[in-house]
Amino acid sequence: MKKIALIAAASLFIGVAAMAQGPKFAHVNFNELVQLMPEMDSARVQMDASQKEIQDTYQSMIEEFNAKYTEYGEKQATWTQSVRESKEREIQSIQTRIQEFEQSSQQDISQLQNALMGPIYQKAQEVVTNLAKAQGFIYVFDSSQLLYIDESQSTNLTQSAREALNIPADRTMESLQAELQAKAQAAQQ
Repeated sequence: MKKIALIAAASLFIGVAAMAQGPKFAHVNFNELVQLMPEMDSARVQMDASQKEIQDTYQSMIEEFNAKYTEYGEKQATWTQSVRESKEREIQSIQTRIQEFEQSSQQDISQLQNALMGPIYQKAQEVVTNLAKAQGFIYVFDSSQLLYIDESQSTNLTQSAREALNIPADRTMESLQAELQAKAQAAQQ
């Protein structure tokens, strides 16, 4: 009986002590983590390569259309009815192919993005979840989505998550922006 009373008293003491500490909250800049992850760099390269292939294919289709349309405009008066109708069907066929290509390429890019980004988001989520569980937090808020955070009542897990995700200490959103801008300018030249 004394053991039961002792266990009950200890449980009550632990419960009161836990309530005195209050719930533990944390926050993390999830967008920053995802954008700076090394895996995101390779995803960007793959996305850029796919978008360039699509743009090149689209451009060649437009050039084919423009050439056929120009030829039609220049020679239609000299063609017979059957040649003119054949050329019109050819131009309409190219237009249809262009529209179908635009739609399917948008779906392809969306699927590729989901396939590349899904594992990246999942890995970041798992790291944040593991850190939160290990440190006993009951909530982790995404600071990139919040208007206000009282830093004295919430622990910032961003740095710990960066380390767990192997994000170099000198890599920042500003350095990423500069890197992406430099690549964009190099691509334009």
